[in-house]
Amino acid sequence: MTNQTGTKIKESGILTAELISHFREKCKICGHHRIMHNELDVCEGVMNKPCTSGCDKFEAE
Repeated sequence: MTNQTGTKIKESGILTAELISHFREKCKICGHHRIMHNELDVCEGVMNKPCTSGCDKFEAE
């Protein structure tokens, strides 16, 4: 993590544990972790493999 990102997190008041639990959630459609979804909620795949499930939006379980 860069210093800039670390500073933004600290200034936001969000706890590290909250961030971890947020990104550990999985998409109901493709099963990839939320962190694999970009800012447009499109799944970019995991481990350099594209998502082939047709997933285009994250939905929390």
